[in-house]
Amino acid sequence: MTTIERIQEWYSNQCDGDWEHTWGIKIDTLDNPGWIVKIDLIETELQDIPFPPIRKGMPDDQPSNTDWLCCSVENNVFDGAGDQSKLEAILQAFLDWKDSTNN
Repeated sequence: MTTIERIQEWYSNQCDGDWEHTWGIKIDTLDNPGWIVKIDLIETELQDIPFPPIRKGMPDDQPSNTDWLCCSVENNVFDGAGDQSKLEAILQAFLDWKDSTNN
């Protein structure tokens, strides 16, 4: 199964007639350039589960760096950001964490 198919499956599994009206997944672009992904975890099997933060080559560490990735969970929202080549890596980081929780 592809990364997109796996994200679609996870999202579909959360949709219960209520969750999707308040929570969801947001994918957007950044102007530095890059991607930002926010995934709401409230009322999911991942709510309140610790996530080991990922921080690789952040632009503030090296202003000219174009190879970076940062993922964390705060306030039950998975926040992933990365350079323009990292959309799949961000989604994969979320899915790897999800799979590691055995939920």
